[in-house]
Amino acid sequence: MSEGAGRTAAEKGRRSGPDAGAEAGSARKPRADSLRNREKLLVAASAVFAQGGPEASLEAVARRAGVGIGTLYRHFPTREALFLAVYRREAEELAALSDDLARLNDPEAALRRWLHAAVGMVATKRGMAAVLSPALDADDPLFAEVKTRLHDAIAALVARGVEAGALRDDISALDVMRALFGFCYAPGPADNWQDAALRLLDVFVDGLRRPPEA
Repeated sequence: MSEGAGRTAAEKGRRSGPDAGAEAGSARKPRADSLRNREKLLVAASAVFAQGGPEASLEAVARRAGVGIGTLYRHFPTREALFLAVYRREAEELAALSDDLARLNDPEAALRRWLHAAVGMVATKRGMAAVLSPALDADDPLFAEVKTRLHDAIAALVARGVEAGALRDDISALDVMRALFGFCYAPGPADNWQDAALRLLDVFVDGLRRPPEA
């Protein structure tokens, strides 16, 4: 066997040895800059699609994130993939916010702040759904998962307010969720629906205060 052939055989042996799998796994790990680009795209997509309108395009998302359209498609091959990733991310952020607000001494303020943040998530969904509605799979299990997570977050905040004696005990988490989405999807001008929803939610939360004992 020639020297060159021997080296080739030895190199093949090293690549197929016990460390080969670890090296391959390491090579498959996303690079730090790739992860940063993905996060920038998700943040940009939330902002762009929440604004809605004809400017809510994938090109606008890439521009806002400061990356090329090719980078966007490498992370999210379709618009639907981007939508679902953004939707999941915002649901996770709302769940985490519920945990953070549980530490506030004012349960009423905690619920109010969470509902205000939830309006932002609805705005993102409305903007993206307007663009993707023909192709969006309404039966995707993610939507049921998000609905459950939102209900659980509201239930925890309401229960804490009731236990503290700050909120009335005859309103369920489902009632609050119905109010949230009812205000967000109520008929009216499309250009200021968020302001109207926030105003109505403030009135609603005011009505949740436990009345003073007679």
